[in-house]
Amino acid sequence: MKYKIILGLILLSSLTAFSQDKNFYIYLCFGQSNMEGAARPEPQDSIVDDRFWVMQSVDCPDLGRIKGNWYTAVPPLCRCRSGLSPADYFGRTMVANLPENVRVGVINVSIGGCKIELFDKDNYQSYVATAPGWMTNMIKEYDGNPYGRLVEMAKLAQKDGIIKGILIHQGESNPNDSLWTRKVKGVYDNLVNDLNLKPEDLSLLAGETVNADQGGVCAGFNQIMATLPLALPNAYVISSAGCPDKPDNLHFSAEGYRILGKRYAKQMLSIMGLEITDIE
Repeated sequence: MKYKIILGLILLSSLTAFSQDKNFYIYLCFGQSNMEGAARPEPQDSIVDDRFWVMQSVDCPDLGRIKGNWYTAVPPLCRCRSGLSPADYFGRTMVANLPENVRVGVINVSIGGCKIELFDKDNYQSYVATAPGWMTNMIKEYDGNPYGRLVEMAKLAQKDGIIKGILIHQGESNPNDSLWTRKVKGVYDNLVNDLNLKPEDLSLLAGETVNADQGGVCAGFNQIMATLPLALPNAYVISSAGCPDKPDNLHFSAEGYRILGKRYAKQMLSIMGLEITDIE
């Protein structure tokens, strides 16, 4: 009996290992409204390579999507009524420049207007307790704990592929917070520990807020963001210079998201040793 149990465990282990595709690259995305996606997708955005997938992080009956399942990454990639985001053209650009046997998947858990404190594993409850009603309704879609939902989905995704990196766009709600870089590192460290990842293999890419050249009302925060690699050596800041925005000077336009998403991808491909010159 003892040997049968051991044999069964070995077979189960082999089956699990076989089901994980090492050519399925998965990226975790989180932040506030610009990562959530604040631009209406345009007709060109509905055309997606079937090697680019999204794991749905909330149930969306109207879209025919169920939480925890993979779908071709037609926007929205966050919640049911979110819009185009940097994650869209990050994934599209990645698959366009990776071997044909490689697939890319994203998981996007973001909340418009939130501070980075919402993703603090140990202290998020105190932030949620003081959040405005319109925000708490969004937070409830993640059972009150967006960080927990991100980890839950990531653990499911690890059965299918390999987590290769983290994308963040956040900061408009922490405009003068000199501790922001330390807080981002805290979220990163928790993800590494909770998902049993190796820091040396896991880069974090942070996109700038709407740039001063577009009249960005939070552009000053980009000076704080520029110091992120000092707190987290394997972090990279993605420039938003020249990315068109919307009239509110807080959110990017659809074209701005496309450019920014491509820049995230260009940096990630560069980290992988792939220098791509024809990406904006």
